[in-house]
Amino acid sequence: MILIFCLCSIARVQAGATLFLGEPYSYDGAFAGTGHAAIYLSGVCAESPVVLRPCAPGETGIVLSRYRGIGGYDWLAIPLIPYLYAVEKEEEIPLFADKKLVAFLRDRYRRDHLEAIVPDLPNGSTPDGAWYQLIGASYLRTIYAYQIETSPAQDAKLILTLNARSNRQRWTLITANCADFVRQIINFYYPHSAHRSIVGDLGVTTPKQVARTLSTYTSRHPELRTSTCVIPQIPGTIARSKRVRGVFEVMLTSKKYMLPLFLFHPYAAATAVAVYVEHWHFNPGKNAPILNAKHELGGALTTADRRFAQNRLKELLRASTPAAPEANEHAWTFLHSAAEPALDDFGAPVLLVHMNTEIRPVGITRFNIMGNAVGSEFATGLMKARLREELKSGALRKTARADVESDLTLLEQLLQPQPKQSATSSALAVESEGLRLPPPANIRSGN
Repeated sequence: MILIFCLCSIARVQAGATLFLGEPYSYDGAFAGTGHAAIYLSGVCAESPVVLRPCAPGETGIVLSRYRGIGGYDWLAIPLIPYLYAVEKEEEIPLFADKKLVAFLRDRYRRDHLEAIVPDLPNGSTPDGAWYQLIGASYLRTIYAYQIETSPAQDAKLILTLNARSNRQRWTLITANCADFVRQIINFYYPHSAHRSIVGDLGVTTPKQVARTLSTYTSRHPELRTSTCVIPQIPGTIARSKRVRGVFEVMLTSKKYMLPLFLFHPYAAATAVAVYVEHWHFNPGKNAPILNAKHELGGALTTADRRFAQNRLKELLRASTPAAPEANEHAWTFLHSAAEPALDDFGAPVLLVHMNTEIRPVGITRFNIMGNAVGSEFATGLMKARLREELKSGALRKTARADVESDLTLLEQLLQPQPKQSATSSALAVESEGLRLPPPANIRSGN
């Protein structure tokens, strides 16, 4: 039932509204930790980022969210794949990302689709601002998805409501933030299903509180078809996102806030502890399946899987890597940092890598990484880097087991001499056969 009804499956059999609970990153992760909220509507599409319409057959819907200071609008609508990955097709999603590549993909999409809202600077260069939040969310954070079914009639009513209402900026941190907007949309479909916490968050709506109350609501209404899943952050050199928290939870888990509170306001500190124990012990990703690279749901990597994969990775590298592997890794890191992003003939991302006296394009997606035999050594280094990120202990419950299996197979193919073949046939070979981790445990869904 999860595979049929979860929003994350691209092939949809019914409409749904899904809360996207994004982990915090950068300064938000270090100081606030509340993350970001958006809502994915699989039955609603967009004529433009500010005009909604019903989806046609085969379309996958849009992600709505409230933003601050983007074109003066209160909300903007972005198609699902661009919102997550800043590309238009699944086969264009890169295997490994850095800031330079992400900036390139975002600016490319902005110039193609968002020029009217986020125009170039007078000199033709890329503008600064918060517009980058519109696209490529999965490069910055892990996202937890909570889906609840909707009807075409409900979707049509929402479209009429939002198209008719003034779409001018309303954002304020306390009363009209991104979580407030998502809470209102969810309550539009199911009244009183999501609400803020006066005690736990001091009256501020937080993304985690919306997820917690929606989860509670669906558990009390088993007749509703619901599901959850985790959309992992793309491996790369960008810092990993942090655990999402509520207001009092931030106070309780951060020394810079809790120690002064205990010292000067012990009663308030005790209240924070009580609220956390009673209300906030909510794990948004508990027992949730992981969305893998095939856009299918499966189990997360377990500790045993991780040990097996680490041993297999060592075996592959031991059999193929010459002496001084550290030197090879340093050389790859240097080449990667100097490489420039570009597009191949099919519009998929590649890296232009300096090799001796030439610049060679090397594919960085599952569909084009095997397409250039000259760049196979660089591609091998990229897969090693991806696997090392996936196998870090902190990524254990946020990595799809099937992705690690597929990545080990792809690395093995790159390490072996092989006749030149097309990118498409190589990708199909990776999908059809490969290394298998030990049999997984049963997959469960829900908190």
